[in-house]
Amino acid sequence: MKAGIHPEYHEITVRCACGNEVQTRTTLKDLRVEICSRCHPFFTGKQKLVDTAGRIEKFRRKYAKAKPAVAPEASRPH
Repeated sequence: MKAGIHPEYHEITVRCACGNEVQTRTTLKDLRVEICSRCHPFFTGKQKLVDTAGRIEKFRRKYAKAKPAVAPEASRPH
């Protein structure tokens, strides 16, 4: 491998919103997740409401600022 072109690869602690912490190795300095294997409904077997409204509202705010595309006027034969 060439020296000096690869990012640093080190141990970090991944933190979940439920409080679970997992040790892993990565090039990132910090990693926080909303759902992990300890609290995910698939692994726990319990139904859990996941807040997706924040994502939808963020999407709407982002694209509300954009102007709607106007179709070009069809060329008419003269």
